[in-house]
Amino acid sequence: MKTKKMITTVALTTAVTLGSLAPIHVTNVQAAASFTDVSASAPYQTALEALEKSQVVEGYGQNDFRPNQAITRAELATMAAKAFQLQAAGQAAVWSDVAASDWFYNYVNAVVGQGAMTGENGSFKPNGSLSQDQLISMVAKASKADAATLKNALGTAYSGSGTVTRAEAAIVVHAALQVASIQVTEWKAVNPITLQITFSAPLPKEEIDVEKAKANFTFDNGLTPLNIPQLKSGSTSTYILPVSPQKAGTTYTFSYKGKKIGTFEAMTNKISMNSVQQVASETFEIESKLEDGVTDYGNVVAAYQGKRGGLEFVLDDNNMYNGKTYQLISSMRGKQVTITPENGEPMVASYVPFTQATDGRQAPKFRLPEGQTLKPGVKYTVTSDWSTIANPTFTAKEIAPLQIQSVEQVDAASLNVTLSADPKDELFALRSIVLTAADGTKLNATYKLTSRKGAVGTFDLQNGGKLTPGTTYTVAPVGNWAAAANITLTAK
Repeated sequence: MKTKKMITTVALTTAVTLGSLAPIHVTNVQAAASFTDVSASAPYQTALEALEKSQVVEGYGQNDFRPNQAITRAELATMAAKAFQLQAAGQAAVWSDVAASDWFYNYVNAVVGQGAMTGENGSFKPNGSLSQDQLISMVAKASKADAATLKNALGTAYSGSGTVTRAEAAIVVHAALQVASIQVTEWKAVNPITLQITFSAPLPKEEIDVEKAKANFTFDNGLTPLNIPQLKSGSTSTYILPVSPQKAGTTYTFSYKGKKIGTFEAMTNKISMNSVQQVASETFEIESKLEDGVTDYGNVVAAYQGKRGGLEFVLDDNNMYNGKTYQLISSMRGKQVTITPENGEPMVASYVPFTQATDGRQAPKFRLPEGQTLKPGVKYTVTSDWSTIANPTFTAKEIAPLQIQSVEQVDAASLNVTLSADPKDELFALRSIVLTAADGTKLNATYKLTSRKGAVGTFDLQNGGKLTPGTTYTVAPVGNWAAAANITLTAK
């Protein structure tokens, strides 16, 4: 698949043009080459210098910026319209306090037309002030920047309800421009569940979030992001994005933060997995091997560097390392496979969180639907829409559950459960236990993901439950994942 490219960066030092928007005409405001009331060490100096060069801000009188003066709604509308090149949409609104002859008239209509600001009862209140939260909300709408990023730009100056100064507005607008200038420059599908996307600059840390990914990266034809974009090792701005399985023969349209980027064809080169093995009464794993040219993304993304015992390496843009091309297994979050018993009906098994590449193996685990178990002696075949498995069948066997040996209180809402052996590969995941008091009171506790240390895993009480000091509880597993004989815990 040919890599798609789009080079569309925004230079902050380039003059911003506004098409039909009229320039500022105010008798007491002049364009200034520099501001005499802004020191070189001011925290807003960098932002102000960039905005002045791009003709987004202007000063008062004899080159004064008045950084500590409250910014008016008209001034902010002007700044935003210029910075983000906003244009009026539709018929201009009629305001009781904004006339067509006002210097800010076109700018007000631009920000209102784009939904960044609103008036009230036919009044725009151009001379009114704003709170910091109102500033952040307005700039986020105008620029499509993340509000958390803009809030962080104010640092310790942020108070939320405080009246916004001209300096603070400059800082927030400048921060939004920096984020808005990050553009997608290349994109390609590398397999049915993985996209590789390159940006013009690194993504802010606030953007590395599952919900943000789902909001920022959008596709048609039912394709969705399933986890965060992960920066590739050795790269400054190329990310691996896990997505739901692509459908063969489909052309997808890709948008980032509401802006259409381009299209790509669904990939049909399924990931080559090696074999399937049963690991519990209702759980099995699908193994892949590095020597076969298949790597888990944990080996090649920056987030895991130094945490995988030396397995990490750097893939180039074509996913090659030392002359060998690797297929990339991105996050298994949300993935499913089909498991079919011989002469039986197929079932859908779901990925068990944090079992993808632990204990030094590339072997994600999948679990049958609740209440289902693998029948000993029955042959099963596993298939999926994202992989081909060289050895896709196994015959189920009887696997005895591990014994709960002891339960110890950590605090009023959590406890450590010790099994008879290390379950490995986070097979604690999604497991629960129930604690029953003598009076019949029950507390449920669920395994805390990634808390396993050998045979010990931490379980957190659910629904706000708390252990009652002095009460003795009988402990039992929920389901058949483990067994317990006379296991009790007396709360402290």
